Amino acid sequence: MTQPFFRRLEARAKAVNSLLCVGLDPHPELLREQTAAEARAFCLRLIDATYDLACAFKPNSAFFEALGAEGYAVLRDVIAYIRQRDPSIPVILDAKRGDITSTAEAYAAAAFDYLQADAITLNPYMGYEMLTPFLRHAGKGVFMLCRTTNPDARMVQELATDTFQPLWEVIALQVKALNESERVGLVASALDSSDLAYLRQLDPHSWLLIPGIGAQGGDLESCVQGGVRADGLGVLINSSRSLGRADEPRAEALRLRDAINAARAAQPLRAAATGDVRRRRVAQALYEAGCVRFGKFKLKSGVESPIYLDLRRLIAFPHALHDICLWLAELIKPLTFQHIAAIPYAALPIGITVGQLMHRSVLYPRREQKDYGTGALVEGVFARGDTAVLLDDLATTGESKFEAIARLESVGLRVRDIVVVVDRGQGARQTLEARGYRLHALLTLPELLEALERLGALAPERRAEVEQWLRSLSA
Repeated sequence: MTQPFFRRLEARAKAVNSLLCVGLDPHPELLREQTAAEARAFCLRLIDATYDLACAFKPNSAFFEALGAEGYAVLRDVIAYIRQRDPSIPVILDAKRGDITSTAEAYAAAAFDYLQADAITLNPYMGYEMLTPFLRHAGKGVFMLCRTTNPDARMVQELATDTFQPLWEVIALQVKALNESERVGLVASALDSSDLAYLRQLDPHSWLLIPGIGAQGGDLESCVQGGVRADGLGVLINSSRSLGRADEPRAEALRLRDAINAARAAQPLRAAATGDVRRRRVAQALYEAGCVRFGKFKLKSGVESPIYLDLRRLIAFPHALHDICLWLAELIKPLTFQHIAAIPYAALPIGITVGQLMHRSVLYPRREQKDYGTGALVEGVFARGDTAVLLDDLATTGESKFEAIARLESVGLRVRDIVVVVDRGQGARQTLEARGYRLHALLTLPELLEALERLGALAPERRAEVEQWLRSLSA
C-alpha cells in the first residue's frame, strides 16, 4: 500500500534532519541564456549541490512552461533527475492549479502521472470539490494556498466572512475539517510570523509550506518557531531565489538548514492567541494611518499626555478602518443588542462600517438637539426598549460617555455595553462599572505600546516614558 505523502515527507525530514525546501525556479534573470537547455542545467546544478540537505524540492512550473514544449519536457526531466539522485526526496509541483471536474482531473494526471510529482499546490477559490481528483491519486499530497506573501493578497485573503474571520483563516479551518492532515497541507506566508503562530494554534497538525524567507524579507527564526509543531516538524521553509543567486548554493543551503534547525531547537515562541493577533493588527492599522503621535498634548480631560491618539484620521485610510472594524465586529458579536450607537464624531465612520459588516442598525446621539424638524436627540430608527451598544474610539476617564448614554436612555434605549478601540487605562473601566456599565476594548494603551515596539514603530525609551506617565496617573 502506498504511504501517504506527508508520512513520507516526515520520514525524509527525520532522515536528513532538515526542513529546507529547495525551490527550483529557472527565472530568466538567473539564466545565462533563455533556453530550455540552460534551465535544465541550472536546476541540475542546484539539485547536485543540495539534494542531501533538502527535505523536499519544489519546481515552479511557470518558469518551465514559459519556455514552451521544450521547457515542459525539461520540467519532467528535472523531476526524474531528482529521483535518480535520491528516490526518497519528495517533489512538490508549484503550479497553483484550481479548477473542477474533468479539468481538475487533467491537471492531476499531468502533475502526478506525466510529471511524476509527489504533491502540488492548489488554489481553493473554486471550492473543495477540486481536491477530489488530486486525492484519488494514492500517496500524493496537496498544499492549499492560504496566506501568501504578496501585499495585495489582503484584498481577497482578509475579506470578512459571515463569522467575521478573514477568508484565509476560514480556509485554514476548512482544511483542518477535511481531516486529511496526511494528504493536505497549507501554503502560509513567512512575512507574518504572528499569523503563522496563530495558524498553528488553529491547526496543530497540518504541514505548512512557508515561502517568503530570504529575498522576500521573512524572518526565518520567528517563522520556524511560530509555525513548527510540538514535535519539531510540520513546516517546510522554502528558499528559491537566495539559493539560485548564491555563488555557492551548497554553502547557502547548509547555512539555511542549520539556521532552521537552530530555530526549532530553541525555546519555541508562545503560540499567538486570538487576542495577540488582534492587538498587533489593530496597532499596525493605527500606526499605518498615523493615528498615534508622541509629544506633549492636552487631552479633553485637561490632562497633559505624552501620547495622542487621533482616530478621526481613519476615514482617509480605508484598509486600516476596515481592519479595525473587522475586529470590533468580532468583539461586539457576543453582546446582546439591536443597534450600534456611535458617538460623534470620530466613532461615526467606525460605527457605520461595523454596522455594514454586521448588518446591524446604526444610531448616533446628537451633540446638540435640533430646534427644527423633528427635534431628534438620537438619529436612527429604533423602538423604546431596544438595546444599543455604545461605540467610541477611545476611553479615558469614562466621564464623557455618560452624556451620550443619557441621550440614548432619554428616548427609551437601553445601554449596557460600551465598546472602544483603545482604553487609555485612566479609570474609565472603574467609572463605568460603578454605574452598572461594561467596558470592552480592542486593546489597552499599554498593549498598544507593546505592539508598536514589536512592530519597530516605537523606540523602547519612548515606550518607557509613556508607561512611566501612565503609572504616575495611578499613583
